[in-house]
Amino acid sequence: MSSPAALTLTRTSVAIVGAGPAGLTVANLLRAAGVDCVLLEAESREFIERRPRAGFMEEWAVRALARHGLADRLLERADTQAEFEFRFDGERHTVRTAELSGSRHFVYPQPLLVADLVAAYADRTAGDVRFGVREVRLHDLDGERPAVSYTDPVTGARHRIECDFIAGCDGARGVTRAAIPADRTVLTRYDHGVAWLALLAEAPPSADGVVFGIHERGFGAHMARSPQVTRYYLEVAPGEDAENWSHARVWDELRIRLAAAGAPPLTEGPLIEKVILGMHNYVVEPMAYGRLYLAGDSAHLVAPIAAKGMNLAINDALLLADGLIAHHKGDDSGLAGYSEACLRRVWQYLEFSQWLSEVMHGASSGDRFRAGTASARLRRLLGSESAAKAFAGLYIGEEADL
Repeated sequence: MSSPAALTLTRTSVAIVGAGPAGLTVANLLRAAGVDCVLLEAESREFIERRPRAGFMEEWAVRALARHGLADRLLERADTQAEFEFRFDGERHTVRTAELSGSRHFVYPQPLLVADLVAAYADRTAGDVRFGVREVRLHDLDGERPAVSYTDPVTGARHRIECDFIAGCDGARGVTRAAIPADRTVLTRYDHGVAWLALLAEAPPSADGVVFGIHERGFGAHMARSPQVTRYYLEVAPGEDAENWSHARVWDELRIRLAAAGAPPLTEGPLIEKVILGMHNYVVEPMAYGRLYLAGDSAHLVAPIAAKGMNLAINDALLLADGLIAHHKGDDSGLAGYSEACLRRVWQYLEFSQWLSEVMHGASSGDRFRAGTASARLRRLLGSESAAKAFAGLYIGEEADL
């Protein structure tokens, strides 16, 4: 029986765990600034470039990536959206968010952004990225020489990367958040009490952009993704099985919940994805422990009610990269204030998501008080210019500190 391979030891400034939007943004910015880093990802490159994820990017996030040369393809290919539509009580109500806020949403599915960021880091600048790593572990987080170890998927050898800092960007089920002692952070959770059936239909969009249908049977939504593919959502009971929703049942329910006078009929097509999403949030405070800094879904999860998750991940990544780069110039103020700076935007977006959730789900809650207050919020939003402007600023996202 052969003996196990010897441990391979390497050294870098920053070890980044997770090649999603947060980890890839940090890696690209560090690479451009001349800060050594190694990026580790549990999945293959092909997988992360195809994994279905969010598609809405706020304009401030796009402009920030563009300033670093990371948005060329995005700006060439992405559609933009300047308004959306509420449908309720059989009527259509348009909210012109760009006119109200001065900004737009960019429609660019996360897999395309990930592919662009991987190409920028790995192909254009030969950054060190290691895909398919197994059994990732973190070591000595509160010491002077933290490290990340992993198993090579091909050889089975263990590798240890010693570093100055670790960026934990490996998502809700990753190892980095779990490596923090439970008594050193506060984990706050909130459950909206509903679930969504997320659907992808091979069918042209039936409206120009986003439609939110508010109905006593449950919330429904339409979101254009491409000329051939449309994203739909249906509110369902928590714990519902997606297989209970046949093709006919889905389309019947979408037609009911999105019905309104003058609305074009829905264009039906094959359902190529059916996934149940629980509407819940969590926040880790602080977003750092020792030499480990969390970013994106490792630190906070925002239900997809307001399409904020990818934007928060990019905000974290920009702040973390700035702090790490400043450290190498002798300034630790950015790292010291990292968690507080991120959490300002996180909590603002969580509050907005909760507000919008009540608007979307109040009518179907079975609670007359919630239904009445949801209706009042809608009337105020649609009837007051000042309320509409405040809403649009949060819906689109604002670049300034919140």
